[in-house]
Amino acid sequence: MESVEAQLKTLMVAGLAGNGAAHRQLLTSAAVRLRGYFARRLGADCADLEDLVQETLVAIHRRRESYDPALPFTAWLHAIARYKLIDHLRRRGVRAEVSLEGAAEMAAPDRADEYLAAAAVEQLLGGLPDKQRLAIRLTRLEGHSIAEAAAMTGQSPSGIKVGIHRGIKRLMEQARGGHGND
Repeated sequence: MESVEAQLKTLMVAGLAGNGAAHRQLLTSAAVRLRGYFARRLGADCADLEDLVQETLVAIHRRRESYDPALPFTAWLHAIARYKLIDHLRRRGVRAEVSLEGAAEMAAPDRADEYLAAAAVEQLLGGLPDKQRLAIRLTRLEGHSIAEAAAMTGQSPSGIKVGIHRGIKRLMEQARGGHGND
């Protein structure tokens, strides 16, 4: 039997490729998961439960192009749900309390932060020229040596080093509010 992650990811990828039936099935399956997610946090009798589910489904539909198939789908889904829950609680001025019965779930690894960090890195790297982005990705993110990165890209080792240096310099300029043109 296929895991929930694999099933939802397959539906998402098919939906992104234009399969409308897969996209509808994804939203239906995600709604079931979201109802449980919000019910555990707000109580199954929460009057706003269905509104939160619908808001999250609309956000998933609108932001579907931001999903990176290389990353787990459920982490992306839960990140959106988490932000919708936070927005809801802020609007209500509510401080949620969680009983110790939910402690095991809270201790389980939440990959939403991991997904958001990876998406932020991708967004930052997206502003770099291809050679700089690739040099940084291969050496700093994937852990390849300069020589390995050079062999993989067909560039010289010094070209990889220059790409890393210029890319990091550009990222630092962007972080300071500059344009980062090099």
